[in-house]
Amino acid sequence: MWELFQRIRSVVNKTQAFKSIFRHGFPNNDGNRALVMFSNIILHLHPVRVRRGALKIKFTWCLGGLTFFFFILLAITGVFLMFYYVPDTNRAYGNIKDLGTVIFFGDLFRSLHRWSAHSMVLFVWLHMTRVFFTGSYKPPREFNWVVGVILLSTTLVLSWTGYLLPWDQLALWAVTVGSKMAEASPLIGKAGPFGAELGMNANNDITFALLGGTVVGQSALLRFYVLHCLALPLVTALFIAIHFWRIRKDGFSGPL
Repeated sequence: MWELFQRIRSVVNKTQAFKSIFRHGFPNNDGNRALVMFSNIILHLHPVRVRRGALKIKFTWCLGGLTFFFFILLAITGVFLMFYYVPDTNRAYGNIKDLGTVIFFGDLFRSLHRWSAHSMVLFVWLHMTRVFFTGSYKPPREFNWVVGVILLSTTLVLSWTGYLLPWDQLALWAVTVGSKMAEASPLIGKAGPFGAELGMNANNDITFALLGGTVVGQSALLRFYVLHCLALPLVTALFIAIHFWRIRKDGFSGPL
């Protein structure tokens, strides 16, 4: 049986379909094996060399990995919720109520999504706090620290855009307060520093761009839905990939 398996594998490895998928061919020598490992992000997710201290739980507390886990859980549960939710002011609140009382497992997926969102915000803060206090942001990892700050920002904006989707009183006033804060943004807000000098007003500043108008209504709900479910997750996933790549290239900080 084993010999038959070996013959079948040998035939498959020589097919054009196999060679087109696995560009390095079958790893039948040390050099080719190493090439497969180094060029595969899954097989070579960690740096080639890792300090022993960096592998200790009490140094990292797995905060970065837990943050990524909650992001994956948010993506999975979010896709399930998108099958039922409709970003319409006349139906959004009813959809949320149905998810909690009518839809099979709807309350479970919404609760998982909600608590994963809270946990991601908490753990990304804890992760950056750990990185700061252990000096892991110092050269040659300063660029990855900037990437982490961007990820913190996208995480907070993701959480804020998700506020509006239930379309209840909490959602309405949370976004109203946030949009009023956006008005005070420098340069791009009508009430912010140098905003009036640059011609910013209620019809062209950052608040208008976010809400699609001057009030929190249908246009705002649709824009927040697109930002929350498509634009921001894609941006976050891109910078997570860059973050992991830099960890792989820069190596773990770790205690000496």
